[in-house]
Amino acid sequence: MNDLTRDSERLLSDSRQLLIDNRVGGRHRRVTAIGRESAQVRNRHRLKKLRNIVIAAAAILAFATIAGIVIDGIGFVGIVLTFFALVAAAGIFSVFPRISIPQAGDLNKGTPRQMVARTELWLESQRAALPAPAVALVDDLGVKLDLLGQQLETAPASHDSIRDIRELVGETLPEMVQSYTRVPAAMRKEDHAGATADERLVEGLAKISGEIDSINRKIADGALDDLAVQHRYLGYRYGEGPAAAEGSSEEAPR
Repeated sequence: MNDLTRDSERLLSDSRQLLIDNRVGGRHRRVTAIGRESAQVRNRHRLKKLRNIVIAAAAILAFATIAGIVIDGIGFVGIVLTFFALVAAAGIFSVFPRISIPQAGDLNKGTPRQMVARTELWLESQRAALPAPAVALVDDLGVKLDLLGQQLETAPASHDSIRDIRELVGETLPEMVQSYTRVPAAMRKEDHAGATADERLVEGLAKISGEIDSINRKIADGALDDLAVQHRYLGYRYGEGPAAAEGSSEEAPR
């Protein structure tokens, strides 16, 4: 009897959530970019669709023009058919081809910037299955991944952070999200070994976010140290800056 009661409550809860989702546009709303890299990929994809629409429209108009010349005018029916052909082409090429979402196993391939773009696109495709706190963390991850991609582009290929981030972003992150999505939706809020699946996912994403932030700071600290060394060298080499000031103060008693 208790099992039936829990099942009924769960069904009512799922129904209420579905009603809320439908009121705000449904569960299959347009996916928005979480970072600059994935946004650029999506923009290039939209431009490709626009190009296809323009090419198709030009081909249809050229065909209609040639047909009109050959048969001495296409008439009202031809104009209507041309119009519907243009509308159909715009409709088809505004939907297809769909953007290619990378597989989880391909996230850590390519350059650091490609890795970041793939990871952002993949995370965007997973957001619909995640709880609200996890979605907020995913959106924050997009900003941190953008910064990470920029820093890794200029970091030496042998930098320890590149190996660490490929493992963290390309393996640990997708494995954790996939482990969560494999849990049936009705069981994700049930306590298991001291925590729910939702809580474990949020905690794991928070740890990954913190680690990415730590790596960003580590790389930035290295760049700041390099800049400080160069600044001191310039002071010693050309007699300017703090080193020159120290030298002049030491020579003053003479």
